[in-house]
Amino acid sequence: MDVVEVNLGRDSYNIYIGAGILSELGQLMRQFSFTAKALVVSDENVGAIYGAAVVETLRQAGFSPRLVCVKPGEMAKDYEMAMTLYTVAIEEGLDRRSPIVALGGGVVGDLAGFVAATYLRGVPFIQVPTSLLAQVDSSVGGKVAINHPLGKNLIGAFYQPKLVVIDPKVLATLPRRELYAGLAEVIKYGLIADRDFFHYINEKSNAILAMDNTVLATIISRSCRIKADIVEQDAREAALRMVLNFGHTIAHAIEAGTGYAQFNHGEAVAIGMRGAALVSQYMGIAAPEVVETVCDTIRRFHLPLSVAGCSAAKLYSYLLHDKKVIGGKINWVLLRTVGEVQVHSDVPEQIVSRVLAEIT
Repeated sequence: MDVVEVNLGRDSYNIYIGAGILSELGQLMRQFSFTAKALVVSDENVGAIYGAAVVETLRQAGFSPRLVCVKPGEMAKDYEMAMTLYTVAIEEGLDRRSPIVALGGGVVGDLAGFVAATYLRGVPFIQVPTSLLAQVDSSVGGKVAINHPLGKNLIGAFYQPKLVVIDPKVLATLPRRELYAGLAEVIKYGLIADRDFFHYINEKSNAILAMDNTVLATIISRSCRIKADIVEQDAREAALRMVLNFGHTIAHAIEAGTGYAQFNHGEAVAIGMRGAALVSQYMGIAAPEVVETVCDTIRRFHLPLSVAGCSAAKLYSYLLHDKKVIGGKINWVLLRTVGEVQVHSDVPEQIVSRVLAEIT
């Protein structure tokens, strides 16, 4: 078992990474003074595979869990579903020391975390991510949210989990498309913070795509460590943490502009990283060769580079609703070279429009 520590003072927690540790979830939770009642939130796909096992490990550890499965997909991350989960929590009698466990991908983690952050003004939250994307990104760092029709993740909070439990073995049941989606975030970490890691990803691409457990554990652990290092320095995205949004400004516009139905998050991030790299080039920050390197890696992992069915004008309108817009200006995370990014709020509209036209 590998343990990544996230040092945030009183909000510190550990990320446990190891093949087969899903069965140890209940025992890992016993280190806290939780009360017995627990709410496990999953989606219908993940719950059908792992729900019973998680309920059993919690029961063996002395908990009394209630499993609730939501519809899979981004559309479940809304106000109505949050209200449904509040109702279940109230009916089950969850108190302020009753844990809410997120068993699933990023959607489940965001939704369950938002409910945990707001129910009774905050109850314990446990992340058990089952997709690669959630394991390397959304389960770490404490961002929780639900969507609004005008934009993704506009209603949310910073709320750190008590622990994160990552079992790479669950990726064996992950659809290939979802594996590729998670790799978009892995690529991002190399681009923003670690040139050597970026090269490792490319060198090990065949092993990664073949689901080599040793290599997968390595990229999960390194991705978590990179994100933890950044979150430790800036837990609430006041400055440095903004670099984690590389590719996400355009990605969120793509997701909202296509009704959260055409692309999953990782696919949108892949297109968004290409877009951000192009903005970097046209701003004179990155060389064309850097942009090609980004695109070559995205292609290598079977991820898209362009949007179909959504106009540049529509994407631009959603950009202006992004949660990173401050004072009417978009904060862009731009790439200087592999492993180094900069934040800019001075990107001209003409460049943005040019890039959006190029990726649509």
